[in-house]
Amino acid sequence: MADRTFLEWPFFEARHRDLAAALEDWCAAHLPVDHTDVDAACRGLVAALGAGGWLRPTGAGEGERLDVRTLCLIRETLARHDGLADFAFAMQGLGMGAVSLFGSAEQRGWLGRTRAGQAIAGFALTEPGSGSDVANTATVAERTADGWRLSGEKTYISNGGIADVYVIVARTGEAPGARGLSAFLMHADVPGLEVVERIAVMAPHPLAHLRLDGVRLPEAALIGRAGEGFKVAMSVLDVFRPTVGAAALGFARRALDEARARVTTRRVGGAALAELQMVQGHIADMATEIDAAALLVYRAAWTKDGGAARVSREAAMAKHYATEAAQRVIDTAVQLFGGDGVRSGFAVESLYREIRALRIYEGASDVQRLIIARAVLAEGGA
Repeated sequence: MADRTFLEWPFFEARHRDLAAALEDWCAAHLPVDHTDVDAACRGLVAALGAGGWLRPTGAGEGERLDVRTLCLIRETLARHDGLADFAFAMQGLGMGAVSLFGSAEQRGWLGRTRAGQAIAGFALTEPGSGSDVANTATVAERTADGWRLSGEKTYISNGGIADVYVIVARTGEAPGARGLSAFLMHADVPGLEVVERIAVMAPHPLAHLRLDGVRLPEAALIGRAGEGFKVAMSVLDVFRPTVGAAALGFARRALDEARARVTTRRVGGAALAELQMVQGHIADMATEIDAAALLVYRAAWTKDGGAARVSREAAMAKHYATEAAQRVIDTAVQLFGGDGVRSGFAVESLYREIRALRIYEGASDVQRLIIARAVLAEGGA
């Protein structure tokens, strides 16, 4: 049983504790699922999460706000039970984050479907030549008499190939660099959108390389105002970067649970592994890193929920530390399992593959370090 005492921390309200308990029961009854057909598994997970009401927090209708603590708690819990379930949940939020924060009334109509699990969302930001460097986006959106014409390529797009709707960031040219980008809402069946390649990765998720060949969108597809695409994208990441840390936290908690069970039952030289002081030291380090990560994740979420306009520094710290710490915790768990730690079918082997991508997507760890350093230097007038 994973540690749940953190729910008593002052970051949380009674409603968060009630939600965590209810979701734990739901996960025990529904997870994990069969991952053999990843596309089918994701579709099934979105539908099941929607039917259970768990996708409602992924979108904010008119007059509503995203509750980041709720998003983090759900991601942590799902990740502890099934990494693909966490992915399915997270992408409904990230995919429609721009609409939740900046969308028009018409665009928000999609939220009813994505929150119910009746439509799958995707967020198309990354390009072959610009991963973390969003300001270098090359996809172009040109004005036409009746809207926009988009051309370019996007890659490593989560839910690529199975999404019903995408948010696309493209260059509209109001100014150089980051100030010349805009965000658009695009239905997946528009002419000119092509799935060039499905991308296979070590922890299978639905990912794709997309090509936009003269895709025509109406003026109403523009999210917010032209030239504010970078602001839109960064605002979305401010909300969802702490949730990446929360997912890492879920993976780390599962690794600690698995390791604890292993060292208390596995015997060496007539004694349980847990009786060895070196093993006890590993367990202590794992538990400490998990608590430190949790404090940073829920500090960032609580700060955002408290009304802070931007939490770039806090979000970067949460994502960077939690994902790096989870990698260390899981690696230690694999070591404690010995040969079984790298054997297919064991939870720690799956966690070892699952955690690696979290240190890259939504801004790699080194990018988070730059964000943190710049914030600290700016505070000192540098």
